Amino acid sequence: MKFLVMIYNDDQLIEALPDGEYATMMRGCIAHADEMREQGTLLDSQMLGPPAKAVSLRTRAGRTTFLDGPFAEAKEYLGGFNLIEAADMDEALRIAQEFPWSRTGRIEVRPVMDFESVRQHFNA
Repeated sequence: MKFLVMIYNDDQLIEALPDGEYATMMRGCIAHADEMREQGTLLDSQMLGPPAKAVSLRTRAGRTTFLDGPFAEAKEYLGGFNLIEAADMDEALRIAQEFPWSRTGRIEVRPVMDFESVRQHFNA
């Protein structure tokens, strides 16, 4: 099964880390990701730009509007994701716990739907 491990950051917690701790966490996370790729557990991993660089769009009544920056101010924001392969949610959670980012935000683990099943359900 595939799971999306979403990393949410809280800048206040990151800024409160002792000097050099964030860099140490990043180096460890990158090394861990490399190991997971070699094992075939990590399928993809990406960091996202800051919310201030985001553009949101919404279409209502046939009219599309664009909003610069984050749509809503939030303490935590999506900072990156990892697409992993795991036997079940328990294993996915165990893998997610190996990432250090629950200390500076939160980690959300969500199963990825089998899109071929969705396609068949809608005859698409």
